[in-house]
Amino acid sequence: MNRHRTAASVLLAAGALIAGALTAATPSAAAPADSASFRQQHTRGFWTAERMRNATPLDVTAAPGALRTGATAVGRPTAVAPTAASSPTAFPQAGGAWTGGGAVVKTSGRVFFTMGDRTASCSGDSITSANGSTVITAGHCVKYQGAWHTNWVFVPAYNNGNAPYGQWSATKTFATDQWAASEDMNMDVGLAVVAPLNGQKLSQVVGAQGILFNGGYNKKMYSFGFPAAAPYDGTKLVYCSGNTGKDFLLTKDHSLGCNMTGGSSGGPWLQDFNEATGLGTQVSVNSFGYSFLPNRMYGPYFGNEAKAAYDKAQNS
Repeated sequence: MNRHRTAASVLLAAGALIAGALTAATPSAAAPADSASFRQQHTRGFWTAERMRNATPLDVTAAPGALRTGATAVGRPTAVAPTAASSPTAFPQAGGAWTGGGAVVKTSGRVFFTMGDRTASCSGDSITSANGSTVITAGHCVKYQGAWHTNWVFVPAYNNGNAPYGQWSATKTFATDQWAASEDMNMDVGLAVVAPLNGQKLSQVVGAQGILFNGGYNKKMYSFGFPAAAPYDGTKLVYCSGNTGKDFLLTKDHSLGCNMTGGSSGGPWLQDFNEATGLGTQVSVNSFGYSFLPNRMYGPYFGNEAKAAYDKAQNS
């Protein structure tokens, strides 16, 4: 993530750092009737190993005045247990390669998509769901500047251009109603339903993490992602860990000490994480960082709004 911006700007830890000015993407298809979801379009064979290696992280900035800090709906905690498909590591950790193994290596992956005429990347995670085929990521990793991304694929356990468990093409992508309508930073949550591959569903192949809504703040958490901007290069799974807090500035997000850069957006935040098994309960995704507060990542609170988007996706 490029953190050398003016203090008046907010830098999303977005799927990809593109040098130069960013222009608004143009939708390649008419907006769907349901503004919080998009039926995906694909070009077969589009994501070659070379194209995945060259996909650049998307540098997204937003002025503080554009952030919406309205109250989120409060509800009772709702948890979904993980689906099961090393060595302990340091806690806390401000950012480093994950070497502990476990399920998180397979449930986490890179997300690739086209945004206008650009190829870009984010991160995502296989999440337990009714359809067994749901990926959760950041809202700006499915839609940004009024346009839904296309050619959207999830590559679990991505390894330097290789897809050891295949490329999983989205049939439909989703976002919270608030992100779909106005790209509200408090609601930067996106999801995708992916098509079966070789007759199997995603969770059958790589497993899936659990998920929790309305779980509260100030927890011990682990964050994972595939940062692709310097000093990282997008080739390996990176993690941060520590005690989280609550953003005291412009959003109602979780806050975690973390130096992950562009490309990590959409990667999972897991509480109750077991380093030996690599399983935990997802409560957020990598979303953004403030340019004037380096080495800190923020992730949206999973409240009723995120639960509603998750239900739309898992029942799709």
